Amino acid sequence: MAKGKNTTVFFCQECGYESAKWMGQCPGCKAWNTLVEERVTAAVKGRGGTAGMGTGVGRPEPARLSQVSMGSEERISTGLEELDRVLGGGIVPGSLTLVGGDPGIGKSTLLLQVCQRLANGGYQVLYISGEESLRQIKIRANRVGEFSDNLLLLCETNLEVVEGVIRHMEPTVVIIDSIQTMYSEQVSAAPGSVSQVRESTNLFLQLAKGLNVSIFIVGHVTKEGTVAGPRVLEHMVDTVLYFEGDRHASYRILRGVKNRFGSTNEIGVFEMREEGLIQVQNPSEFMLSGRPEGASGSVVACSMEGTRPLLLEIQALVCGSSFGIPRRQAIGTDLNRVNLLMAVLEKRVGLQMSACDAYVNLAGGIRIAEPAIDLGIVMALVSSFKGRAIDHRMLVFGEVGLSGEVRAVSMAGQRVQEARKLGFASCVVPAVCMDSIKDAEGIKVIGVKSVRDAIDLI
Repeated sequence: MAKGKNTTVFFCQECGYESAKWMGQCPGCKAWNTLVEERVTAAVKGRGGTAGMGTGVGRPEPARLSQVSMGSEERISTGLEELDRVLGGGIVPGSLTLVGGDPGIGKSTLLLQVCQRLANGGYQVLYISGEESLRQIKIRANRVGEFSDNLLLLCETNLEVVEGVIRHMEPTVVIIDSIQTMYSEQVSAAPGSVSQVRESTNLFLQLAKGLNVSIFIVGHVTKEGTVAGPRVLEHMVDTVLYFEGDRHASYRILRGVKNRFGSTNEIGVFEMREEGLIQVQNPSEFMLSGRPEGASGSVVACSMEGTRPLLLEIQALVCGSSFGIPRRQAIGTDLNRVNLLMAVLEKRVGLQMSACDAYVNLAGGIRIAEPAIDLGIVMALVSSFKGRAIDHRMLVFGEVGLSGEVRAVSMAGQRVQEARKLGFASCVVPAVCMDSIKDAEGIKVIGVKSVRDAIDLI
């Protein structure tokens, strides 16, 4: 193929599959209507010879697993305990991290605060922005606080120029804001296209591993909530972090969905204020602030996010329906799960809810999918249906089965300890978890075997 010849290629936005013609369904990931057309320039083969042939000079030798040495893993603290928790203990040198989130959620503010703490700690940090000018970054930096001279700013979108600056400086940490604005002159596609995003990420991956530089990449998300561009982008990086939360609410949740250096179950909680993002050291207390006392349909449940117990308020409203088909709505949890639990109450307990509208809300706007909040949803529904308030100092957790039984959940002891720390007087837990709760001094622990046993406590 001749040098510089333009060709039309179709790329899948989900998996990066390449095809010479358009197809309705991607053969790689089986997704529909994800192939987009792009014009690319064919490259010239620059390698001479065939891999694996000849004298074998420079051929890498495989190593035995027993011969691999385990050195002490050095991590760089970001100065933010919540971010260090999600990263698995800090920044790993030579790692490539992708930070995604909705526009205006606080991605740039969070990374600028990380730059502030790293620069003040003596590390050389390079902040490369393709979306904002130096003056705009300065305005946001004035809200965050004082910065040392170890932070250097660069407004550039040309990938070749960015590569030259990083190789010349070799900083400790590099921030790329954002990957969709970077472009390479060797790729004829427009910035933000599948080809440009893939080429840019591949270059930053080589720089991170070759120079032992930690690189953070900011990625925009689509309306479905995933990072814009091919899904192969998430496969190439070491860590994928999502910044979640309602932009109109004060709290933000940083969640790790992929981490080669730690757990993906941890979350970090931040509060957005005028001076930037503030860490929430006790998210349970933050989520329960403003909780009503003596109101029916309100109960406190406990969910585990990694190793951290998170207490949250579950609100339910059950009322008679004016239409033939009752309306059901759930905010913060799965609606199908709520319908399933209401069917269990009808069949196993005898509560006639089929003619009632039901609304379930997890206060604070947080989303929880753990089955441990099943018993809390059931208690809130029954409390609203009966019009009887549940003791505001009672905590409830447990998974509910289709037979109406209350099943065991993990780390029940830690959930009870968190409830005792926040001043709760009693805790309703699955009876099978009673043996795993060792130290329950100062709080009354009640074990229940079925949903009926838990309802009798109201």
